[in-house]
Amino acid sequence: MTLQTKIYNYSQLDQVERNLKSMLEGLNVNITTPKANPRGWVEISVSGEDEKAAMQYLADNIGFSPANLEDVDRFSTFKGFIMDPTRSRNELKVDIGVSFPTRVDAVIPLHKLQAQLCDGRKMALSKLVGLFGFCENVPLHIRVSQVDLQTKHVEAELSESQQKQYADWTSSLLDRLLILGASYSEVEAAVKIAEVNRDIVYIEQLGMFEHALVCKLGTDAAGLIPKVGKILGRASLSVFNPRRILGLLGDGSVLPIS
Repeated sequence: MTLQTKIYNYSQLDQVERNLKSMLEGLNVNITTPKANPRGWVEISVSGEDEKAAMQYLADNIGFSPANLEDVDRFSTFKGFIMDPTRSRNELKVDIGVSFPTRVDAVIPLHKLQAQLCDGRKMALSKLVGLFGFCENVPLHIRVSQVDLQTKHVEAELSESQQKQYADWTSSLLDRLLILGASYSEVEAAVKIAEVNRDIVYIEQLGMFEHALVCKLGTDAAGLIPKVGKILGRASLSVFNPRRILGLLGDGSVLPIS
């Protein structure tokens, strides 16, 4: 099975294995050594007396990705990762793990992003990418709106939970520095080494190797990039700035989900 987790280098498979053993401690199960497919998705198998309980726990806390296109149904929700957000002007590609019969990414059309993130305003995708800190491997929860097995096309939109996250992030007025490709312990150590503890409220975990440094009110996340980036050299960093979003789009731009 494929977990809704990606690695950024093969040394991270050891971290995945440790995390899984810690999560399933006390259950009578055997977990195969995690491996990664060519796109970095983590694959494992679980067996043993408590296999059913372990599978349910993993489904609830990590989730499973649809490796086969036939497992992608309309209205289903998945966690995926943004791919090459500057490549297209009209759609945002999201890797949801499909690799059979061929690699298929979900696409979010620009008009859907405009409707969900900026109240339908006609804003260029490149502007939205910069505004919301979209970059390679930013995790997104998406809802499938169309599936065509013949043309191998999957169209999607942001899920309600993803919209709510962006609405909450914006209303908080707190900058977030997104860190992609580092474990929690690595991010925690980088914060201490860079001596930016006083600028941070807490570390928000978005995935096993994706995190957000939630900045204190008035702290500019972009100003932390040189300090944290030089320590986490292999990680990618981007900024989510609520004040910039509200300044360009207005207070009613990011729609809360009731």
